[in-house]
Amino acid sequence: MFELKYQTPFEWTEAVLADFNTFLQDHAAAEKKASGMAISMLSHYPDKRKLVKAMTDLALEELIHFKQVLKLLTERDTTLGDDQKDPYIKQIRALFRHGRDGFLMDRLLVGGVIEARGHERFSLVAQALPEGKEKEFYVAIAKSEEKHKNLFVELAYEYFDKEEVDVRLEELLVAEAEICKSIPFTAALH
Repeated sequence: MFELKYQTPFEWTEAVLADFNTFLQDHAAAEKKASGMAISMLSHYPDKRKLVKAMTDLALEELIHFKQVLKLLTERDTTLGDDQKDPYIKQIRALFRHGRDGFLMDRLLVGGVIEARGHERFSLVAQALPEGKEKEFYVAIAKSEEKHKNLFVELAYEYFDKEEVDVRLEELLVAEAEICKSIPFTAALH
């Protein structure tokens, strides 16, 4: 449906593989926060039936992903870890416009961009991992993230003019690329 403007280099994947337990802790936190974001969206827009249904399904799916990552952590005898501030999320959320419609459109489109970045990076992890359960998990998670990226844009098209959505999405993609370039590579999703 759309393409990211910044392609994550292999150096990011190397940082992840060098400290995979920390990456898993960050991934678990991201899934937990994604589930909470979906609940927040359906709570703020109860009059938008398609959004409510989609966010209900998404919240449950993200919580299942959280549980799956938690299982991987347990198998590695690694604790969940404390939630860390995510500079990527902080910077991308700063792009939200004010006003009910602009804010909703931006929440949807930024959600799609974040899911697209997750798809790209989980795919890189899946490619780099050796054959086995973790590789299979990351292949599946990457596919799920791709589906989610499209869901958010489709919801934006449902509630707003397609041309306006496309223009704003392009602006957000350009800004997101700059954010990605500015953040050092660590064993974190973003």
